[in-house]
This record gives sequence, structure tokens and C-alpha cells, in this order.
Amino acid sequence: MYRLDLIKKIDPEVAIEIENEVNRQRNNIELIASENFVSEAVLDAMGTPLTNKYAEGYPSKRYYGGCQYVDVVEQLAIDRAKKLFRADHANVQPHSGASANLAVFFSVLNPGDTIMGMDLSCGGHLSHGMFKNISGKYFNVISYGVKKDDGTIDYDELREKALKYRPKLIIAGASAYSRKIDFKKFSEVAKECGAYLMADIAHIAGLVIAGLHQSPVPYADFVTTTTHKTLRGPRGGMILCKAEHAKKINSAVFPGTQGGPLMHIIAAKAVCFKEALSNEFITYQKNIVKNAKALEVGLLKHDFNLVTGGTDNHLILVDLTNKNMSGKKAQNLLDEVNITCNKNGIPYDTRKPTLTSGIRLGTPAVTTRNMGIDEMYEIADIIALTLNDFEANKEEAIKRVKVLVDRFPLY
Repeated sequence: MYRLDLIKKIDPEVAIEIENEVNRQRNNIELIASENFVSEAVLDAMGTPLTNKYAEGYPSKRYYGGCQYVDVVEQLAIDRAKKLFRADHANVQPHSGASANLAVFFSVLNPGDTIMGMDLSCGGHLSHGMFKNISGKYFNVISYGVKKDDGTIDYDELREKALKYRPKLIIAGASAYSRKIDFKKFSEVAKECGAYLMADIAHIAGLVIAGLHQSPVPYADFVTTTTHKTLRGPRGGMILCKAEHAKKINSAVFPGTQGGPLMHIIAAKAVCFKEALSNEFITYQKNIVKNAKALEVGLLKHDFNLVTGGTDNHLILVDLTNKNMSGKKAQNLLDEVNITCNKNGIPYDTRKPTLTSGIRLGTPAVTTRNMGIDEMYEIADIIALTLNDFEANKEEAIKRVKVLVDRFPLY
């Protein structure tokens, strides 16, 4: 799938670590909700000589010569993205989801303007107003959260705060939220208080395409997403918007917040979007959700507490309070048996962010490996085995993980 021979000759130290990482991906069960495995075609596109081409500007409106072929590639990516999401306009140049969010801010906000986003501690993303992020430093941030009793978004609180503080922009979206988001309700609140609405669907983009989650496109002024995660493309970002905002979004990306686009990554985005237009992709998204529900059932069987009680999407947030264990410790123990996840705060967590009281689990990557419902039950059993008595069960857990990864090989 990729060549290491030349790298080994020129830079053996880097080659060794690339090989180590590939083997880690092959031999571990990947449960990080924001990670996935790209197809061979997407991986090949990322490694093409398109990386050599500067193409500041947009198709047919470049500031460099020699762009006639990359123009076609970028236009394919744009057209496919618009078709996938039924959007008026798409900008495929953002280097990441955070870059896409920043470009939206730059397009309609001035420093000091008020924005509203989900509190990081309640499942939001750092680019939605976290105090150390540029979004928190440049803007006046009012956060909304989730209900303490069930962990779901408090839409009443959202409306009350929006009407009180009159934000210029409201952000709908999350990084660790396991239930469906009602973009229609967000839109109603935004209209009532006179705010722009930006929906960040980085985690759920694939589910939106498959009709498994309400699309924000009819309701939001701007929709941002990554192109990896459930979309299963290269690491990168994208902005969708209504036609009336197209010009200012393009200007906000280039020259506003970026210079030359990464044409090899845009090529990989185009390939990813072509794959997402297939019936197989829809089936894949359905399997992601089925697997998440199966993992939910398996974890509940072992007395794990789940934030919101379960999941409607691709991820599960596990509250480890009743296990008397921090998220950091759980992450490290699972890593010892070759299960990869990330520590994650739970709503109103009493532990600091470097420890946390929870872990976040997701099913996109294991679904890409063609694991199914029975395998999710087995993974839940292995997690319980590991976290309930690590010393006694470590070797058995490692063996059971190996059986799974050997049955479902990667690359």
C-alpha cells in the first residue's frame, strides 16, 4: 500500500517509526471515535505529486500558472461535496476542522463579538470557545451545556442564554456527545435572537450523508466538518454554506486564514467523496450505528455507566465513577492489552482534564475492519475483563484482542 524502501535508505529513523505505527494500527483494536482507516485509493491520492503544486485561489481563478489539472480535481471535490450534503456551496480547502471553524468566524465576526458554543466539559470542542483556544481568546464566549440528570443538551437553557446575551454566532455541534442534535431547534433559537448558526458535524458527517442523523444544511448558515472520522477520508476540513455566504467564506479561507491549499489532500478528499456517494458507504454508516448500539449493550451488561444512558450515533462516553478509576488509568490499562481509546471528561467532571472520569469509545474504525455486532460484544467483554481485574486478566485480554485483529486484518 505504501513504499518504505526509499525512506529506509534516506531516513531509517523515520522509517522505523512509520513501520511501528502501521503495526500498532494493525494489531490494536481502534476505539478512538475521531479516528478511522482510509481506503487504499484515498491513501494513494495523498501520496501523489500533487503535493508539489501551489494553487493559491480557486478553480479558474488562481494566482499561479499550471493549475489546469488541479483545477479539475478541486472542482470534482466541490461538486461531489455539494451533491453529498445537498449544499449550495462547498469550500474544500481548509486544512482541518478547526481551520474551517476559524474561517467561518473570520467571515462574519470581529474580535470581541459574542459567540455561543457547547462547553468543553459537557462534550463541546476546544474550537467552540475554549479559553485557551483562539476562539476563546478573540471572542466573548457564552457556553451552553447539558442537563445534569440525563446528559442531554438543555435546549431551554440554550434559548434563555441566547435571548439574554444575544450572540452574533451560535455553534451547534460536539466532540463527545452521544445523542442526536436537533439542528432545527438550534435554528429556531438563532433566528429568535438574530444570530448566525454554524453547525460543526465533524463527528457525524458520514451519518448525515446516510440519513442517520438530521442534516443541518437546511437550517444552518454554515456547516463545518472534518473529512476523516465517519467520512473516512484524509485528515482535513470543509465548509458548506448557503449561496449568499459563498463569497465571504471563500475569502475567509483564502486569503483570510490560509495560503496555498494542499492539492494532494484535496485529491484524496475528492476520492473520499466519490466513495461516499456509493451504496456501500450507506451500508457502512448503518453498521457503525449498529455496532455502537451493540457495544452499548455489552458495556451495560458489565455494569458500566454510560453518559446519557447510551448512544444514537457512533460514540459512547463511559462514566467510570462507579469503577473508582480515572479515565487516564483506564486508557493506559486498555492500551496495555492493545485496545486504543482516549480518556475524556464527563459532564460536570470533578477530576481535572489530565485525569478525567471517563473514556470515549467509537465504532468507525472497527466497522471499517468489518467487525460486527458479535465482535462488539466481545470487545465489551475484554474491556470489562481488563478494567475489573487487570493483573489477573491481562494475558487473556491480550490473547482475545489478537484473535480479533487476526480475523479482521487491516491493509
